[in-house]
Order: sequence, then structure tokens, then C-alpha cells
Amino acid sequence: MADLGYDGKVAVITGAGGGLGRSHALELAKRGALVVVNDLGGSVDGEGGSHTAAQQVVDEIKAAGGEATPNYDTVATPEGGQSIIKTALDAYDRVDIVINNAGILRDAAFKNMDAAKLDPVIDVHLKGSFYVTLAAWETMRAQNYGRIVNTSSAAGIFGNFGQTNYGAAKAGIVGLTRVLAVEGARNNIKANAIAPVAKSRMTEDLLGPLVDKLGPEFITPVVAWLAHEDVPVTGEVYSCGGGHVARIFTGVTPGWTDTESLTVEDIRDHFDEIRNEDGYVVPANLTEELQATLAALGG
Repeated sequence: MADLGYDGKVAVITGAGGGLGRSHALELAKRGALVVVNDLGGSVDGEGGSHTAAQQVVDEIKAAGGEATPNYDTVATPEGGQSIIKTALDAYDRVDIVINNAGILRDAAFKNMDAAKLDPVIDVHLKGSFYVTLAAWETMRAQNYGRIVNTSSAAGIFGNFGQTNYGAAKAGIVGLTRVLAVEGARNNIKANAIAPVAKSRMTEDLLGPLVDKLGPEFITPVVAWLAHEDVPVTGEVYSCGGGHVARIFTGVTPGWTDTESLTVEDIRDHFDEIRNEDGYVVPANLTEELQATLAALGG
């Protein structure tokens, strides 16, 4: 089969000054995409800023024969999101792909969590994904085409000690992705997410000796496929790392029903049946889940 290309497609990649974002930017540019390399240039915890990181990636892309433009705005404000997308529109007149990759860490056990650790993480991860996508949304609707790839995490989907702030933001990104998939369907806008395990500034101190086997080059092919015009799915989440790729999904058990006289004791007595995973379904949206509930109620 022919190699996948992105000729003429404009890709906006946040947090692309290093790590995963840099890898995504280099790969899409190599395959013909016109890339906006966004990076505030701050530290892992979100402090400071510099133009160096984004500009270096742009220089790499151009040296390899590709086309790219830097952007240094924060993703964490509506104005920042608008400016990032404006950079794409000013340079290339359209935006086809948004890869929300920017992130910071401010880990602490929940008992030590406070607003100074919570708010910036929510702002960058969840609100950042929201603001950048929102700024691109009307353009994608008007051109009847868009691909959005959001970066979630197993910390939010499954939980991880010391990351209530990060986990809450990353779980929120799954919800954002699902709704974007529903609302974007009529305009050929597909939104999917990844939950990567990869070496980066944020993870290299957490993963130990395994980190060298978890390079960004094992994540980028998944992102690139989800950003391609041929991708057949929307609203899905993929775990990836070290060359392993798997789908993560939310299922609903058949459960147990009593429409006449439900009591606390009934829940206690039927709890194993309620939790039994045999025969689960995977709703694509709220409507499908609601239909299953109504069916159980005899509606």
C-alpha cells in the first residue's frame, strides 16, 4: 500500500519544542504537512518561557526540506489559543490538524495538593486543549474537514498516586474528545486521543531504566495515523508505548433492574450482578447509553 502523506495539510502542534511534540512535528513535516510549532518554552512545571525550543524545531524541519512556522503563545488562555490558530491561518490560510500535546507537571499527594498545583495543570492540559481546538473549530467546520488528536494519560483513565491534578485534567480530555467527536461528525471532523507511555521531560524521572525503551518514535506513528484523512474512527482513545498499541474503551455492564421498589438492600443483594462484566456494551455516545438504559427499563 502507498505511504501515508499530508501534502497541503496544515498541522498545529502544541508543546512541539521537544519530546513527543517535536517528534510529531518532524514526522508530519517529513510527510508533507505545513506545521505550526507551538511551544511556550517553559520548564516542566510551567514556569518561564523562551522562543528557543520552538524555533529550533522549525529550523530542523526547514533544514530537512519541510515547511514550518513557530508560535510561542500559551495554550492556557482563550487569547493564547486564538493566537496559535491565527499563526496557522496567517501563514497557510487554513488549519486541518490540531494535536494538543502541551503539558506540565506539578505532582503531589492529594493531602498536599493546593490551588497552586491544581490550577496551572488544569489550565495547560484541559483548558489548553479546549482553547486551541475551539479557536480552530469554525475553520474546520467551514472547510468541512478536521482532525484533532488530544493527549490524555493512564493517570486520568486508571489513576496514579500523586497526580490528582494531572489525572483530573487528563480524564477531562477524554470527555472533551468524546463530545468533539459527536459534534464534529456532520462536518467530517474526527477527534481521538492517546494515552502515551513515553520518554519526555515530564516522565524521564518516573519511568526508571525502562525509559530508554519508550522513545517518542513509538508514539508518533499512532498520532500521525489518528491525524490522517483516512483514519476511520472518532471519539476513541489509544494506549501506546514502546511499540505496543491498544484501544482503551468505556463499557457498560448489563446490570440489574427493578422498576417497582428499588431499595438500598436490593443494591446490596444484587451488587455482584450489577458489576458483572459479561455481556458489556461500548456506547459510542450518550444516546446509545441512554437507549440501553431505556431498553432495560422496558422502554
